[in-house]
Amino acid sequence: MTQQKITTIPFDDQRPGTSGLRKRVTRFQLSNYLENFVQSILNKVPELNGGVLVIGGDGRYYNREAIQIILRMATANGVARCIVGRGGILSTPAVSHLIRKYKTTGGIILSASHNPGGPDGDFGIKFNGDNGGPASESLTEAIYAESQSITEYLISDAGDISLDEVYTTELDGMPVEIIDSVDDYAEFMAQLFDFDAIRALIAKPGFSMAIDSMHAVTGSYAKRIFEEMLGAPEGTVMNGIPLEDFGGGHPDPNLVYAAELVEKTRDDNGVDFAAASDGDGDRNMILGKNFFVTPSDSLAVMVANATLIPAYKNGISGVARSMPTSQAADAVAEKLGLNSFETPTGWKFFGLLLDADKITLCGEESFGTGSNHVREKDGLWAVLFWLNLLAVRNESVEEIVRSHWKTYGRNYYTRYDYEAIDKGIAEQLMAQLTDKLPGLVGTELGGNRVSYADNFSYTDPVDGSVSSNQGLRIGFEDGARIIFRLSGTGTEGATLRVYLEKIERDAANQQAETAEVMQPLVDLALELAQIVELTGRDAPTVIT
Repeated sequence: MTQQKITTIPFDDQRPGTSGLRKRVTRFQLSNYLENFVQSILNKVPELNGGVLVIGGDGRYYNREAIQIILRMATANGVARCIVGRGGILSTPAVSHLIRKYKTTGGIILSASHNPGGPDGDFGIKFNGDNGGPASESLTEAIYAESQSITEYLISDAGDISLDEVYTTELDGMPVEIIDSVDDYAEFMAQLFDFDAIRALIAKPGFSMAIDSMHAVTGSYAKRIFEEMLGAPEGTVMNGIPLEDFGGGHPDPNLVYAAELVEKTRDDNGVDFAAASDGDGDRNMILGKNFFVTPSDSLAVMVANATLIPAYKNGISGVARSMPTSQAADAVAEKLGLNSFETPTGWKFFGLLLDADKITLCGEESFGTGSNHVREKDGLWAVLFWLNLLAVRNESVEEIVRSHWKTYGRNYYTRYDYEAIDKGIAEQLMAQLTDKLPGLVGTELGGNRVSYADNFSYTDPVDGSVSSNQGLRIGFEDGARIIFRLSGTGTEGATLRVYLEKIERDAANQQAETAEVMQPLVDLALELAQIVELTGRDAPTVIT
């Protein structure tokens, strides 16, 4: 077995988005495509030479092949040891936990998160640093720059190793430890939450629940935690076997793609609690009987009730939310005297705030919530938080949320996604809208006066770095907002996201349907951006 030096040329499309590099599987299968990007990581993180690397993915198609390539490149580039999840599977929050627990140099996560899988689906790769969090913008830019000038990569000619048993082996002299994917994470969750209280809740006569793993990475985690450790009946975990194509489904935990789960909450016979996770296990959707908890409300409820959870019983330092996420958590932070931050989209922006102990909880409207226990959003952590809360408060999901609204106000919120639209048209739409912003301030739109209209820019309070062009905001005097943003997580065309928010502080007016309340803002957003005229789309792809 020898180290090989392979000559290569750059690919011009390897700039990472908000969560790493995501492309079609067929793109990653091109000769040298994955290798170029991995070598770029190894070149720009020199600490990996002699360091320890965690490797795992969500089990989607091409996951196993990619891990074998990365292992052969790791040993050729001097990595001292690799830790890999059995079967090549590790959830994204589990990778973050392993990096922090074993103090490794970093980790490579193979996932396209909530994007579809299979031979014709998507694949992705990202690097997480020694704090367990996604690489900083400066590092991802450095990796991209390296990928644009790369001329060679190093790889061993060693054969594949087995990924399907828990053992330690060697690959061309480099120790490789195949670990149980679930053990460390499940034990960690038992330290954060009151498992006895949750166990008692699940055993309570009449209580019912359902967990949808969407044939994605959390299946084995959910079965271990909910059915084996907490005593939920067998079958509580739906779609619990991870499949390379996610069973032909779309592993995105929302009301559209998790329709089977949503149906289980309907009517008087619906389950009392339901939750879903996404492809790599970092997102979550929370449901009660006939009740959907918006991710923005979920974060706010967590902040308001954090001290009821063992891990946060001594209080929290603050909360951060991504800019498009509703302002619900801000109201709680203000009332409780906590730090509150508004960041760009992308979990990496929370990392510095968490490391500096400026915040304890954080979240995004795109079904992601987390805390200082890891440096990634964590779907099953959020589910356990809610179950622990239900057990302590002895109230239903709906009762907890409606009580929260009475105290802090209700932030009506919706998001329109226009997926796979022509990139040129999307950029034209955003450019035309940007030109309109200066003239909107002080004017009345739909009977509401505009108080600000800008392209969001963020100055990090920890390291002073500036992130510009993070989304177009139009804010009104009564707190309502319209936000337009091009997403960085798609692999085909462009995805335009439109976020809309309206605040209702009067408890007597908090019972209306979201669609009815938001329609005037929706109409205004469509008119301002000329979405129908420019895209030809009469309706969004997904409404959440």
